[in-house]
Amino acid sequence: MIIVMKQDALRRQVEAVIDLIEKSGLKPVLLEGSERRVIAVIGDERTISKSNLLALPGVAEVLDVVKPYKLVAREGHKQGSIIDIKGVKFGGPEIIVIAGPCSVESDEQFLKIARDVKASGAKVLRGGAFKWRTSPHDFQGLGLDGLKFIKEAKEETGLLAATEVLDPRQVEVLAQYTDILQIGTVSMQNYPLLRECGRSGMPIILKRGKWATYKEYLLAAEYIMAEGNEKVILCERGIRTFETETRHTFDINAIPFLKAETHLPVFADPSHGTGIAALVPAISKAAIAAGADGLIIETHYDPKHAASDAAQTIATDVFTKLMQDIRKIAPVVGREF
Repeated sequence: MIIVMKQDALRRQVEAVIDLIEKSGLKPVLLEGSERRVIAVIGDERTISKSNLLALPGVAEVLDVVKPYKLVAREGHKQGSIIDIKGVKFGGPEIIVIAGPCSVESDEQFLKIARDVKASGAKVLRGGAFKWRTSPHDFQGLGLDGLKFIKEAKEETGLLAATEVLDPRQVEVLAQYTDILQIGTVSMQNYPLLRECGRSGMPIILKRGKWATYKEYLLAAEYIMAEGNEKVILCERGIRTFETETRHTFDINAIPFLKAETHLPVFADPSHGTGIAALVPAISKAAIAAGADGLIIETHYDPKHAASDAAQTIATDVFTKLMQDIRKIAPVVGREF
């Protein structure tokens, strides 16, 4: 159940609704949008009367939500949510590009790439300090040193920074060095991590698990939002199918589906979605045409010698050309760039 408050509803009227929900043994979650406030009701809704809710001052309507992901669902958020992170608006008219290397390798490497992606028009710098790897013998990231390099680069360039979090115990530390926490595909159903990220209040990029259905994916986002964190950005990053020629199969269907099903910003990761650098520009443009609010792209000035994900990392000059192409495509699909 979602309770939509009137635009001119007073704070005490909102509090009265929350009080009734709590007295009914249910959990209220207040979501405050740019135009109005909605209250999601978590629990067995049979314990509360819809007519009693409608009788309360300030209540505009009460919506039944049959889907299990009540906080993520578009009901009550018809206009979609815009997440403002230090002036960069995710989910608004502007297409936001997040770019950088898979791994932070050194301060010189990361700062050079940071300068390059900013010059091309990216708004957010990405780079992994702690890395999940299939083999325990592969490069695992620079750890705390990598975080320091991320902070230095973002402070010099003015870019926002995003990095992956692997463990609930890392959340507090990473929050001191970066602006956005990324939950990768292998962590999508790490429920203790989802809950801790939700409690942190940090903006979260949640990538779809490579084997996850849409329902499983959105329920993972629900875990974060159930802790009171509304700053969730979804990201389609490719799924595992029978196809072996590419690293993953990029699910273009996911973008319009998620845009219709949820009120959250939806991004695309064509780097992991294909695993092949030559395919990244085409899939990036296809994702924008399908309605993606932004892209996450791996780029490096020397991709062949990147410490990780070399095969899917595009050169920074290719990235610059891609950004020029996106500037041409954006107005065609009613977006800004």
